[in-house]
Amino acid sequence: MKTIEKIWFSDNRIYMKTEQGDVFSRPLEAFPTLKNARESERENFKIGKYKDDIRWESLDEDIHINSLLIDLEPKQNPIGDFFSTHPQINVSSFAKHVGINKSLMAKYIYGIKTPSEKRKKEIQSALHQLAEEILDVEFA
Repeated sequence: MKTIEKIWFSDNRIYMKTEQGDVFSRPLEAFPTLKNARESERENFKIGKYKDDIRWESLDEDIHINSLLIDLEPKQNPIGDFFSTHPQINVSSFAKHVGINKSLMAKYIYGIKTPSEKRKKEIQSALHQLAEEILDVEFA
């Protein structure tokens, strides 16, 4: 089994070098807590006793080595496209409004996870409701 030798961050990615000499990387979008963290918070981690996990105590985040071995890149998707073209919408606040965990919402946006058809409709409906509320605004 592979074990972790070194972890570092560069270009919005987390990199891992194993003691066996292999280097793996994943986009930070795969780990929303790390993506949203400050650089100093990301750098404050400990590699586990068995060198098969990483712990960020201040972020309450754990990542197992298997999560870094997955060869999966973010996929373009309609939800991600919408939020990238409307950065003025706070994703965390929107997720809370819809009743979706903000980390899960981030994974939908970055294409790491795919929402069910029902969930897509809920997101779309909430966006339509927001649009209607904005249209009703009048400054008298």
